[in-house]
Amino acid sequence: MTLHLPTPDGGLKAYEPRAEPLAFDTGAPLASRVVFSAAHVVADPFADTTPDSPAAVDWDATLAFRRHLWSHGLGVAEAMDTAQRGMGLDWAGAAELIRRSAAEAKAVGGRIACGVGTDQLTAPAHDPAEVRAAYEEQLALVEGTGAQAILMASRALAAVARGPEDYLDVYGHLLRQAAEPVVLHWLGPMFDPALDGYWGSADLDAATETFLEVIAAHPDKVDGIKVSLLDARREVELRRRLPQGVRCYTGDDFNYPELIAGDDRGFSHALLGIFDPLGPLAAQAVRVLDTGDVKGFRELLDPTVELSRHLFQAPTRFYKTGVVFLAWLSGHQEHFTMVGGLQSARSLPHFARAYELADTLGLFPSPELAETRMKQLLALYGVTT
Repeated sequence: MTLHLPTPDGGLKAYEPRAEPLAFDTGAPLASRVVFSAAHVVADPFADTTPDSPAAVDWDATLAFRRHLWSHGLGVAEAMDTAQRGMGLDWAGAAELIRRSAAEAKAVGGRIACGVGTDQLTAPAHDPAEVRAAYEEQLALVEGTGAQAILMASRALAAVARGPEDYLDVYGHLLRQAAEPVVLHWLGPMFDPALDGYWGSADLDAATETFLEVIAAHPDKVDGIKVSLLDARREVELRRRLPQGVRCYTGDDFNYPELIAGDDRGFSHALLGIFDPLGPLAAQAVRVLDTGDVKGFRELLDPTVELSRHLFQAPTRFYKTGVVFLAWLSGHQEHFTMVGGLQSARSLPHFARAYELADTLGLFPSPELAETRMKQLLALYGVTT
């Protein structure tokens, strides 16, 4: 049946949904790349909450989605910004999410790494020592679950740091006490404006030098770096300067196929929010890459970039809305409700284009269900043709 989808100019366009989804393999481990999907949380739609309330999470649906990702051989990056960390999910909710997901990972043999931040500091920190103590509290919790730690960029540290020396001091303390190698996380201001000037400078070249200095001082405690600057050239240059054995996990949701494929001087692994909706397809593409077939890998993954760039268009931090929207259309949750009411952060034309691009790719396990739910959304907005 033809759908009439809203367009940005206020009109409607006819679209014929596809009849069959793509078929994806499950189970086989990925060999040539370490791949994490940064996973979203499923809100409890029956909770009596306001946008300022603590997050109400549907734990069964949230954990079921993680089992879905693990079944395709992907790792789960837990309690990251895709899970609305700092945008509806507070530290209490994140801590519970980490505990539950880590236990589930142990039960099913899934790979998991969890975000360590400072978001329990609900008032401005007085100094870097206070920020360091907050990091230490969260690091202890994550390591206590047996999960790998991801040291997330801290809004609190960005606010109180006087320069590069404060970053070197705080991260040095954390890395010295980490029980196992961690992933260092550099999130650009397009994802979170409060992180502008991270590593002590708004000049990205200067910030990169500080970042590399932290790694060089503790290479045995750094498993890898997660870079989300949406700048492929900068990521490649940074990747080539890493100490031997330190991985680069791309967080570039605009240029991931080329960065994961790599070149004759190396490649990036992946820790990506777009691999939440793309999970099965992304895993299949990496299995093709495992055979050495770079061309086949690119043929599978390159067509997904248009959808990713659409979901991550400015304001980039609202990409979570599109991710959860596609999870609803795909049948991974029974509603389109988000923590903090963030389902309102994108427009109907944005949703319509996301649906069209995802359907064209064959991402929906049941195109019929996705079409039915898209009709429901259109009707809710008054589109009845």
